Amino acid sequence: MNGHYIAGFVDGEGSFHIAFQKRDDLKFGWQAVPEFHINQNFTSRKVLEEIKKQLRCGYIKANDALGKRDKTLVYVVRDRLDLIEKVIPFFERFPLHTEKRKDFELFRKIIQMMKKNDHMKIEGFRKIIQIAYSMNADGIYRKRKMEDILTTLTSSETIR
Repeated sequence: MNGHYIAGFVDGEGSFHIAFQKRDDLKFGWQAVPEFHINQNFTSRKVLEEIKKQLRCGYIKANDALGKRDKTLVYVVRDRLDLIEKVIPFFERFPLHTEKRKDFELFRKIIQMMKKNDHMKIEGFRKIIQIAYSMNADGIYRKRKMEDILTTLTSSETIR
């Protein structure tokens, strides 16, 4: 399996995503969680294992997003150092060709901002939220609206 095959596979089945988790123990009350993942039917586990082997990071788990009826697996990379040192350089070397290329570029921008600790400043964290919500079809599949997070940030900023 070569890099071009993997890039094409990710164009069809992969995703670059920034999740936001409510965390009252953090400065702004939220945590930005960057992740790269690929979903695949459990019968195609070997493909995910080969991609994991090529990228030298991440893990494969059952995708329980749809409950017990979901028979898919997901390959996930969340470790920021692995994203910086392995995933991003891989897709710089083997570029994507669909709309996911734009998502990848925005994902890379957010990771670079986090590497510079921009997420530790309120204005940087707000910018990360805005960029993240412009990814993946402008966030239409997100459960939470961007305004809900931004509004909470504003109130937590005045409290702390």
